[in-house]
Parts: sequence; structure tokens; C-alpha cells
Amino acid sequence: MIYRQLGQTGLKVSQLGFGAMRLPMTEVDGEQVVDRELAIPMIHRAFEAGLTYIDSAVGYCNQDSQRAVGEALKGWRDQIVVSTKNHYYGEDEAEWWGNLENSLERLDVDYIDIYNHHGLNWKRYEEDVEPRVGKWMRKAYDQGLIKHICCSFHDDNEALKRLVDTGYVESITLQYNLLNRDLEEGIAYAHEKGLGVVVMGPVAGGRLGVRSEVLTQIIPGVERVPELALRFVLSNPNVTVALSGMSTMQHVEENVVTAADEVSLSLEDTRLILEHLERLSEMAKLYCTGCGYCMPCQQEVNIPFIFEAYNLGQVYGLWDVARQRYANLPNQRRDGGQQADACIECGECEEKCPQNIQIRDQLKAAHAALTAR
Repeated sequence: MIYRQLGQTGLKVSQLGFGAMRLPMTEVDGEQVVDRELAIPMIHRAFEAGLTYIDSAVGYCNQDSQRAVGEALKGWRDQIVVSTKNHYYGEDEAEWWGNLENSLERLDVDYIDIYNHHGLNWKRYEEDVEPRVGKWMRKAYDQGLIKHICCSFHDDNEALKRLVDTGYVESITLQYNLLNRDLEEGIAYAHEKGLGVVVMGPVAGGRLGVRSEVLTQIIPGVERVPELALRFVLSNPNVTVALSGMSTMQHVEENVVTAADEVSLSLEDTRLILEHLERLSEMAKLYCTGCGYCMPCQQEVNIPFIFEAYNLGQVYGLWDVARQRYANLPNQRRDGGQQADACIECGECEEKCPQNIQIRDQLKAAHAALTAR
């Protein structure tokens, strides 16, 4: 295992972290809970291989992730950096402290190493953290209940830079992967300013955890897309830890092998990947940029979502993921709507499209491809 300095925290951590969001689940008395018989041996195997960073949160795994992690920490606590999160931004101080106390109890620890504001953005920082919630966080720090004030982050590069410049947090957990490099500039800035950078979603929430003829064999000797994705993140010198949401023992075994390499990708490898991704990105723009000008649709056809799924297949070769996302479209909490076959071909969307895409024809093609078996 390779180790890196987590910014200026003084902590030296494994470059592979265990994301405890997708632990295997089972049903007990009608309730979904973490399957301890599978999950704890997985976590222990990662620890044995040298992994020293594990991340959880209050709501993960039907609110059972922290308890499972706490059980797995028995006999390992002094060797492991424990990260968890507090999602509360309201005005009730007791509720914020209740989350912290529950986390300490569930993890069965006396203190939390990395305590994160969960899902922080600049608006939340300005309106909630700076005037109020941050004071509670500092009080917990002063009491020794947490060792480092950190956050998970969901915003853009400018917001990330502003947050870094406040000097408030010591480490930031954020999204970065082959399919989403939007925060690359902010990641470099955070590293330059001495912050630890922890990447969540290195395999894009599972989208890069499947086969793809387009992405495989870009780099000689790297034939698995998940390995390519993890190596890509770890090859960025501004990244400290890549959190992998491992849900099987096979995931653990494969990832610890990848993370044991001193150099995850050479400069030439990275150049080849970036050139390939740029070509794919330009190809994707020929189909749809996701601007959303075509919406709303009177039939509630979610045109941008459908074309995004279609691009995953036709541009990146991720057909299994694309078809699964499309099949689940009507049930999406954030991106609901109807599939392409609900289109009545009124043509209103085409009049609004700045790229002059023949949307009606493309919807038919997308539906055929995304429902093919």
C-alpha cells in the first residue's frame, strides 16, 4: 500500500480509502441492515492489506453503516483514520450535537479523526457554517471529540477556491473521475494551499465499474475499466485518497492490488487517457450538451437525462449502465420523467434546441438502443 500526507493534518494515510456507503446488505426482521458476515471480513481484509482510511455517514446503508464500521474497528482503532459526516445545517444546536453523539456511539469511538460538514457548498458555508454551525464544530474540536474539521463538497471550482481561502477546513472530500473532471482546477488549488483532497466516486458511482470496449485497452496491461478509473484518480498528484465504495471481497482484492503501485499511471499513460477522453467529449457534444433548453416537455419526456444515458452507451461504451439508468428513469427521485416512447412528436423541443438536433429521431434511436437486450 502507498501512503500520502493528508494536507497539513499531520496524518499519513493510505492512498486507497474504504467508502462505507455500499456495504452488502441483508434483511433482518423486515429491515435492511449491513450484512456483517460479508462486510466485516471485507473491511478487515482491507485493513490487513494496509488501508488506513475509512469513511461513513449518518444515513449510509439505511443508517447502519456507522455501526458496522464500529464493529470492524475493534482491534484496529489506533491504526485507522475514521471519517464521518454531520448533515445538519439548521438552527437547533442540540440536533447538530445529537448527530455527533450518535456517530460516536455508533462507531463506538471516543473521538472522530475527520469530521465533515456533509454536502457543503458556498451558500451553506456563508449562510449556515460561518455564522453558526462552524462554532459548534469548533467547540467539538476544543473538547477533543473531533480531531480535524473537514467537509464533503458539492459546488463549482470558484466556490471550492473560496472555501479553501477561508482556512476553515483541513481536508475536502469531493467528486472526481474519468467522466467528471470539472473540479480538477479546484483540486490543484486546494492541494497547493495545503489541504488534503479525498476523492469520492472514483468509478463514477458504479458507472465505470462495468465493461466498456471503448475504454478498455487504452493503456497496455490495464484491461479492466474500474482499474483504469482508480489508477486515473490516483495518478493525479493533487489527490490524497481515493475512496472506493467496495461491496464485495473481489472489489477489495482488486483495489488493494491497484493501490499498491507506486506510480498508478505514467505521464504518458495519463496523456493518452486525456487525449482519448477529449475525443470522446467532443463526440458527445455532437449529440447533446445537456443544456436543458429543450425542456420542459409537455409529455414529461426527460430529454437531457435520456440523451445523457444514450451518450454513456454510444460514446463511452457503457451500455449496461446506460440501460439500467434508462430502465429506472420513471423512478428517479431527482431526474424523474418519462422515457422516450412517451414522445408525441410535437416538435417543440427541436425549435428550442441551440444545436438543431433532430430530437424526435434521436429519441427513437435512443429508446431502441436503451431497451435492446
